[in-house]
Amino acid sequence: MPKITIDGADYHSEDLSEKGKSQLDSLQFLEGQMKKIEHEIAIYQTAKIAYSNALKGEIERLGLKPVTD
Repeated sequence: MPKITIDGADYHSEDLSEKGKSQLDSLQFLEGQMKKIEHEIAIYQTAKIAYSNALKGEIERLGLKPVTD
């Protein structure tokens, strides 16, 4: 029997009503989508670091100095 955990309590998914099973399906779908987005964010963060490092390298190559006001 597959079990699910809600707020620290375990339940058998077979004991859910059709409405409960539908809500569980929706919850599982959303969790999958959130994982997908988290992976995308990790990719974006990696790209951001790479672009930042490339920009720093270009600034150093040009010998640019910080602006002081």
